[in-house]
Amino acid sequence: MQRKHVIVIGVTAVALVGGGAGVTYAVSGTQSTTELDSHSTVTVDGHKALSAGILGGRIQSKYRPLPWVGRDIGPVSCPSGLKAVAGASLTCTAEADGKRVEIPVTAVKAGDTSITWKFER
Repeated sequence: MQRKHVIVIGVTAVALVGGGAGVTYAVSGTQSTTELDSHSTVTVDGHKALSAGILGGRIQSKYRPLPWVGRDIGPVSCPSGLKAVAGASLTCTAEADGKRVEIPVTAVKAGDTSITWKFER
């Protein structure tokens, strides 16, 4: 009987450790899909684009969602909106530990109503 109890505890511990890694991955993701609506959309070179303000705010909120993922950064500044065209890219900046941090951003997929984009830490 005791052996079964030890096996159950061992299985439970493995499940908790594996689940923790999954939660960290899900929360720390750098890819996001954002709706293109009247509040978030601007025009860049004749294309719909996700506004620089929305983009910067979302990056800052996702850059360090957990204490063990990413670094603390100051406000994020993007030079323009991110064109709603797959493959479009730009580099946003922020400050961390008194140094300038460059944050590459790429549009992964885009449509008329939303854009899926990612950034690099």
